[in-house]
Amino acid sequence: MSTVGYELSEIQRGRIAYRRRQTVRSVLLAAASTAIVGTLLAVAVTGAPGWERVKQSFFDPQVAREALPAIGVGLWLNVRLLAVCAIASLALGLLVAVLRTLRGPVFFPVRAVATGYTYAFRGLPLIIVLYLFTFGVPGLRLQGTPSVLVLGGAALVVTYGAYLAEVFRAGIESVHPSQLAAARSLGLTYRQTMRFVVLPQAVRRVAPPLLNDTVALQKDVGLVSLAGPIDAVRAAQIATAEHFNYTPYVVAGVLFVLLALPLIVVTDWVTLRAARRQSGGA
Repeated sequence: MSTVGYELSEIQRGRIAYRRRQTVRSVLLAAASTAIVGTLLAVAVTGAPGWERVKQSFFDPQVAREALPAIGVGLWLNVRLLAVCAIASLALGLLVAVLRTLRGPVFFPVRAVATGYTYAFRGLPLIIVLYLFTFGVPGLRLQGTPSVLVLGGAALVVTYGAYLAEVFRAGIESVHPSQLAAARSLGLTYRQTMRFVVLPQAVRRVAPPLLNDTVALQKDVGLVSLAGPIDAVRAAQIATAEHFNYTPYVVAGVLFVLLALPLIVVTDWVTLRAARRQSGGA
């Protein structure tokens, strides 16, 4: 079968040209308005009476250069902790979500424990969970107690596991029951139905919120410094005490932002792709 080409009509070419002009106009207006607002903010901040003092205390280049190596070493600890905690939190959240979706009276105790876990750790502030794990558990003086870093990571995992469990459960329950019935009618067991039919769709549907929670976890790994491990935040605190200057905190903040940028870009791309798929590519 041969394809027959056709030329755009004059009206269609006019519409395309108009849309291009509107796109260029929108981009130019956005750039101009951003430049104006940025200039006004810069003038307002640098023109403040205390700007010189703030500049000296928070934006000292010499202090930043001296503190950067130690903060970079601490950031590597944050990166490793993030990788381990993200994987463990996703696995824990998926397990709890599946347990909460089990049917039948025999699974009521399992559902009750899973529900109680999500309710408790979604309500507790993360800093309290960190203190309970990193100070309370070692206080028991049990043999084989892991290090404070491991306990801090465990606090992050159980807290974010509760958040992710609700995200996974929302995705599982968004799959229409007719698909479960169709899979069971084809002879698949409940486990096979969840593995091959429900979970792939559920994970794809909730990918954007999962990535958003991962971005939040990337920031909160810095809270383990409250228990003593020398990560980027603790290294910045030590440098601040040495120089009597807050610039190291700014350096640590910039490094955290740079660390989060790739994940944020991926999250925005996945969110946009999901929105386009839901709207039929419009």
